[in-house]
Amino acid sequence: MSKVEDFLTTAEEQDIVAAIRDAEKRTSGEIRIHIERDSELDAFERAMEVFHYLKMDNTKLQNGVLIYVAVDAKTFVIYGDKGINDVVPTNFWDSTKDLMQSHFKASRFKQGLIEGVLKAGEQLEKHFPWIHGDANELPNEISKG
Repeated sequence: MSKVEDFLTTAEEQDIVAAIRDAEKRTSGEIRIHIERDSELDAFERAMEVFHYLKMDNTKLQNGVLIYVAVDAKTFVIYGDKGINDVVPTNFWDSTKDLMQSHFKASRFKQGLIEGVLKAGEQLEKHFPWIHGDANELPNEISKG
């Protein structure tokens, strides 16, 4: 079994997906998590590539957020689309990454991902609140590469 499958248990994945659903209940924004073993590209470049591959750049309000994790490289990137990046505080993604990293360093991967999802969800709710008729534009499942 590869490290991608070992990274989270099925129950942990379900808890994370539940956190994504919960965060998205209050916003028109979209949050996705992608986990893969490694990438030959720089992590940020790979996150941009995955963002496009998952069609996250097709959201109506450009308010998608991707949390990209490369397990073997022990790195991750939080990548927000233009709509959300234009409105969050300057250091928001760094502070979110620091919070997640503190959990990751203690091997609390599920908790780190949930905290990242919830923090992103708070900003999405603040700047892109859910209004009647908003549809979930993207799946909530964790994608794997």
